[in-house]
Amino acid sequence: MTTHTAASPATAPATALAELSRLPQDAFVARLDGIFEHSPWIAERAWSAGPFTSVDALHAAMCLVVDNAAQSEQLALICAHPELAGKEAEEGTLTTASTGEQRGAGLDQCSKEELQRLRDLNKAYRERFGFPFVIAVKGLTRYQIMDGVEARLANDRDTEFRTCLKEIGKIARFRLDALFAAQG
Repeated sequence: MTTHTAASPATAPATALAELSRLPQDAFVARLDGIFEHSPWIAERAWSAGPFTSVDALHAAMCLVVDNAAQSEQLALICAHPELAGKEAEEGTLTTASTGEQRGAGLDQCSKEELQRLRDLNKAYRERFGFPFVIAVKGLTRYQIMDGVEARLANDRDTEFRTCLKEIGKIARFRLDALFAAQG
C-alpha cells in the first residue's frame, strides 16, 4: 500500500519550482504565462537561467531579462499594460490577473466623478510620456492610485520609464507569489 504525504506549506513552492525548472522551454513559458503582461519573451529568455531554487531566484532572473532587454522591448512591455479603469476594464478584456488586481484596489467601485478623474489623469499621463501609467496596485486604494498618477506627472520621461519598469517588477513578484501559493 502506497501512502501519499502532502507537502508542507514550506516545501510546496520548492517542489513546484523544481517541477517548473524541469519543464522544456515551451512548457515553462506556458506555465508562467501572464506573470509579465502579454510578454512571454521574458519567461522564454529566463528559462536558461534555471534551475530555480526559490521564487526570489526566478523573479530575479526574469527581472534581469527585462533589465537587459532593448529599450524598444521595455517600452513594448510597459505598453502591454492596460490603463487603470480604462477601456479594457470597461470592455471586459483585461487579463484575469489585471481584473483581480484592479478590483482589489477598488477601481471597479469608482464613482462617476472618480472614474472621470482617473481617465483624465490617464490621458494626461499618456500624452506626457507616450505610454500608460503603471503601478503595482496591490495594497493601494483607488485614491492612492489617483494621487500617484498626479504626483508622477511631475517626473521626467526617463524617471517615469524606470519607475514603470520597477512597478512591473513588483507586479510580476505579486503574480509569482500568487502562482506558487496556489500550487502549495
